[in-house]
Amino acid sequence: MLQRLEQRLQEAILSLKAIHRTQDTTISSSTLCATCASLNIKQILRDGLPEEDKICLGLLPDIMNKGGHCGMCCLVSDLIRRRWRLHDFPNADLQNISCYLSSRQFPEDAPGPQARRPCYRLYIHPSRRLLDIRRRLVTTGAALYLDIQSLAEDSRELSRSRDLHGRRLKEEVDIGLIKKWIKRCETKHDCESVWWRPADERLPVFVRMIDVTKMALVPASPECRYIALSYVWGGPGDYYWTTTENIKTRVHPGGLDASILPATIRDAIALTHQIGEQYIWIDALCILQDSPTDKGAQICIMDLIYSRAAFTIFAASGQSVRDGLSGVSPTSRSVTQHIECVQGVHLAIPLPPLSEALTESNWSTRGWTFQEILLSRRRLIFTKHQMYFECAEDVWCEDVVAESKTLSSCHPLFISGTALSLPNYSEASYMTVRDYVATVARYSQRRLTVESDIVAAITALLNVLTRNCEPTGSDLKKAFPFGMWIRHLDTFLLWQPSLHEALVRRTVVDGNHLRWPSWAWTGWKGAVQYGNESQMLDGSDSDIHARPDESLVTAWHMVDDYRSIIRLDVETILASWTVPVNAEQINPQVYVRSKNYAGDLELEFLPPPGTLIFRTRRAHFQVVKVDDGVVNTDSAAAHAIFHIVPVDPAPQSNAGRIILPASTASPTTFEFIVLSRCDGIRGICDELIWGERYYGCLLHVMAVQGTLDDSRVRERVGVGVVVESAWVKSRVEECVVLLA
Repeated sequence: MLQRLEQRLQEAILSLKAIHRTQDTTISSSTLCATCASLNIKQILRDGLPEEDKICLGLLPDIMNKGGHCGMCCLVSDLIRRRWRLHDFPNADLQNISCYLSSRQFPEDAPGPQARRPCYRLYIHPSRRLLDIRRRLVTTGAALYLDIQSLAEDSRELSRSRDLHGRRLKEEVDIGLIKKWIKRCETKHDCESVWWRPADERLPVFVRMIDVTKMALVPASPECRYIALSYVWGGPGDYYWTTTENIKTRVHPGGLDASILPATIRDAIALTHQIGEQYIWIDALCILQDSPTDKGAQICIMDLIYSRAAFTIFAASGQSVRDGLSGVSPTSRSVTQHIECVQGVHLAIPLPPLSEALTESNWSTRGWTFQEILLSRRRLIFTKHQMYFECAEDVWCEDVVAESKTLSSCHPLFISGTALSLPNYSEASYMTVRDYVATVARYSQRRLTVESDIVAAITALLNVLTRNCEPTGSDLKKAFPFGMWIRHLDTFLLWQPSLHEALVRRTVVDGNHLRWPSWAWTGWKGAVQYGNESQMLDGSDSDIHARPDESLVTAWHMVDDYRSIIRLDVETILASWTVPVNAEQINPQVYVRSKNYAGDLELEFLPPPGTLIFRTRRAHFQVVKVDDGVVNTDSAAAHAIFHIVPVDPAPQSNAGRIILPASTASPTTFEFIVLSRCDGIRGICDELIWGERYYGCLLHVMAVQGTLDDSRVRERVGVGVVVESAWVKSRVEECVVLLA
């Protein structure tokens, strides 16, 4: 215990020294240990040092011990401490890890003039990587490599251009740099329009803007040039919100009192003025917060508002609207660059890439902010580390000189952007489904202050899909009830919970519903995803999408909010393969697909709104938790993988798999209904018993149970796959399902 405390104390001392060195602007070189003094840093940065010729710097614990008096060792120690986030792993075993030094061209494949005079970065190569730390880095989108950059101020001494060298940060952001980024994008890139909105589409007459010169709310002109703001509200704000009462004052010059505005909004208005823009759109001020009519109208045009903005400011540096934009006002940020002068060359640890900086922000956890970054064509992003600019063609940041005209858009900063953009859904139907399921997976991980906002917070995104991927004149509410894409219902019923996060039914009180239906992912609070069948073999979360290969439900109906039963416009997926030679009497093109009858809708009672009504087949199977040492090894996981086993007739052999809450008793018998057909992979079932796999041999099935309110109405328990031969040998019967 004492040794551990001493280690933490030493790390704290080194961190304080690193901070002190960060603020040191002298040009004198740091003291070096014998190993680092023997290096020729200038030559390595000028001529390169291939990885196969890398130089050993010694053991990592020794390097950390020397960090107090050797500038290079201090830099390497702090680099590993930051990148590996050792503060989260106080018991990490760093013994017997050796570190090696090389340099690499940055970027590795620089086109044009840059290829003749490449920039080199130093790279540290550890002899081994700690598995737990690597897993954490992968899940957070952090950089896996350990690199050190030289500053642009020394580039001439290295006979290199300034491009892709490091840049010093100041306590306040450089307004001139922001203007340079915007001008370069507007003059050199094709980012002026978006594919989902006509380029000449104008703002509706009810849109308001903040005039930062008059400090007043004004009607937006149809072709107004403006900036938008995306931020975390962080609790009630009725003291500064615009309402039907105070707007009477705010429409007059000086009527918008900056002194009552929270820091983020105040900074965004000030920044807009400093850049030389006149108008900014901020939802809390430009929408009447106590008017459902005004709110509803504005929510429906969010895709237009964010896509038409010259750029959007993203406040990802604080926890709430009260924290401000880091670096805009004096003393609002503390620079965390670690710079050492080694042999006359200033070396710095690069600040985190944009993807990592956003992942660790509170902004990235909130539901409403998700569509705002998807729909914005240009993004000025403030994080606690630094400021970034991202558009469709490039990514720039404060600590790297990358906005040069000689650079292409394929440099490493661009690759490490947010990866959050709206792809061209209109290219192909398959692309629309694949991209939207990935969107659902990311969005469902976010949190909402008001749970009933789960669909409202992505209404703008659903508007884009309805307008561009549905027939002309389609109604959003009919195309996406409960956020489910009805045209591809066979696919979107197959969502799965994240194995490590519990799902809780979402309570939604909106006049028609107490709870949204169990078959919709929006009806549950928690992360979901769409994965392929291999997820049920190894237990790893996957965002790989596997579409059904054949629809096995002929017609779908639903009870709407007006208590009417309506026919849903679901795109039928037809089998496209030939009958497999080893299928014997089982014909995948004929078997299972149920016909619907008019009498199916003649119900003795009317189930609640949102209930699906369809004809299919059902059977009973037993579920038994998989315990083979490969999956279900995490006892704390919220969900587990279960075998699906026939209850009658024998044999009692694995016929499929399903993901269910880990608390499900093993064994338990459930009613299963069949939904669609999919391709099979080895290992899902016992092929020695049920026969060799063939294309389309698995059936998507849903485990269901009666609701607490009415046993005649079913609700979703989980979705899995069953081998077709086991299904046909079970006691299968036709039924009409009421799925709420």
